[in-house]
Amino acid sequence: MKQHLTVVTHPLVQHKLTIMREKETSTAVFRQLLHEISQLLAYEVTYELDMTTRRIETPLEEMDAPVLAGRKLALISILRAGNGLLDGMLGLIPSARVGFVGLYRDEATLQPVQYYYKVPDHLDERMVIVVDPMLATGNSSAAAVDLLKQSGAKNIRFLCLLAAPEGVARMKEAHPDVPIVTASLDERLNDLGYILPGLGDAGDRMYGTK
Repeated sequence: MKQHLTVVTHPLVQHKLTIMREKETSTAVFRQLLHEISQLLAYEVTYELDMTTRRIETPLEEMDAPVLAGRKLALISILRAGNGLLDGMLGLIPSARVGFVGLYRDEATLQPVQYYYKVPDHLDERMVIVVDPMLATGNSSAAAVDLLKQSGAKNIRFLCLLAAPEGVARMKEAHPDVPIVTASLDERLNDLGYILPGLGDAGDRMYGTK
């Protein structure tokens, strides 16, 4: 995955995202669609997992069959909205190790404030996929990747539902070695740091809070 930004244009991804954007979409439908779209995005972001072979026996004969190599990959959710993507990805990759980074955005400065951090061991030997539905200013995302690199992570991907150009630029400046996979590169941020046209606050829409 050489390019810094990959926009997944698969028709199913784009169709589901359109329904999620609509303000009348219910919490239950939003949550279900996020679960579904995360599995489609997971397909793209895990494309370069290391492979090896294992000798197996089919009903007809033995063969050397492809299997995943190395340690289980690590999925790191940026709380709380990242859990929506995490749940869907675990449906596809149930053996993945899971970590959490708790960051909230100071509404005055738009800077991230850390309140929780718990990640798997041996991050230096795992592909690490950071998940957060929105890449807006990029400050929280960059801070989360900073923490993961301090814990030894070297092979990192960032997966989001929507990205703003400002967030992509911030991540490229801070972590040019971390590819981004998203369903859409939206137009811009508004004065409050929300993505436009966007879909509102992903956490609020997922959990039915305001």
